[in-house]
Amino acid sequence: MELVKGRPADLGGRLPKEVRVYDFLDKLGIDYGRVDHEVAMTMEDCEAIDRVLGAPTCKNLFLCNRQQTEFYVLLMPGDKPFKTKDLSAQINSSRLSFGTHEHMEALLDITPGSLTVLGLMNDREGKVKLLIDEDVVKTEYIGCHPCINTSTLKFTVKDMMEKIIPALGHEPVFVKL
Repeated sequence: MELVKGRPADLGGRLPKEVRVYDFLDKLGIDYGRVDHEVAMTMEDCEAIDRVLGAPTCKNLFLCNRQQTEFYVLLMPGDKPFKTKDLSAQINSSRLSFGTHEHMEALLDITPGSLTVLGLMNDREGKVKLLIDEDVVKTEYIGCHPCINTSTLKFTVKDMMEKIIPALGHEPVFVKL
């Protein structure tokens, strides 16, 4: 694995949703690095990638309320434990659970293991709310997948907060986990 700058020179074999991410970041003028790697399904898989990136990979969780009428993408540090009860109280929601892969694919065009804040670019109807643990914005850089878990991107938290999230059209709600 090696950290390279920007989009792949050859997009052959890349999924359209991944290419859309590169187009989106390039249009915004975001400076980003990229590491291509084997499938990463767990935070443990991401540890070696983090060392190459020089940035922590953000843990991204797809959540929903009990009725499956409210959906959330939660960004949090990879090493932080998650307790649904604590988060539910902060966002005034009924008990939260993990959303189904069917909802994730229908709403964000993302499969399990590839969830990322960048998937919100596919939420054209604004049905998914963005939640960010306050510790995520305390680092200089962040790592996340480009809607596919065989690559990981690195960009500044500042760019994420000031350019990427506003362009996604999802106002973040900050939480403390």
